[in-house]
Parts: sequence; C-alpha cells; structure tokens
Amino acid sequence: MKIYVIQLDCSLVMSRLREFKLREFNSEYPILFVEAADPDEACYLAYCKFSETVLKQDDSVETALLIKQLLLDIRITRAYCKDEKKL
Repeated sequence: MKIYVIQLDCSLVMSRLREFKLREFNSEYPILFVEAADPDEACYLAYCKFSETVLKQDDSVETALLIKQLLLDIRITRAYCKDEKKL
C-alpha cells in the first residue's frame, strides 16, 4: 500500500454544507492523504471519507440524497503518490 495525496475541488458544494462540521474538507480545495493500492482506489476512498464525514453527523435519507448530488460536483484535481519520483 502506498500513501497518495488527493487534491479536491469542493468549491461548488461548500455553500450547501454550512450546517456540517467538515473537518479536513473544510476548505474549498482540501488535500487528503489516503493509503491505497493504486490511484483509482485512493480517489474512491477520498469520496468515501467525505461521505462518511457528513453521514456521521446526520444519517437521514435526506442527507444521503444530498451527498449523492454533491458527489457529482466534487472533483479530484490531482492524485499522486508522494513516494514515487516525479518525471
């Protein structure tokens, strides 16, 4: 397993999440460190981490539907392994 750095663009969804404590997702362009086998898994785990952060605070059906809509507006702008050499 490698540690990947995932940079997100949450600028389109921040206004709809004011009532939640977002912790590491509290900025419009958060950076996450995710342990994964490959970049695709790291991106998936970043989305899961976001969903879990919100759902732990309110696990209602309305919140689940909100997250489903928000995930369409959250983009991953960069994903790279910190240990690999850059070309």
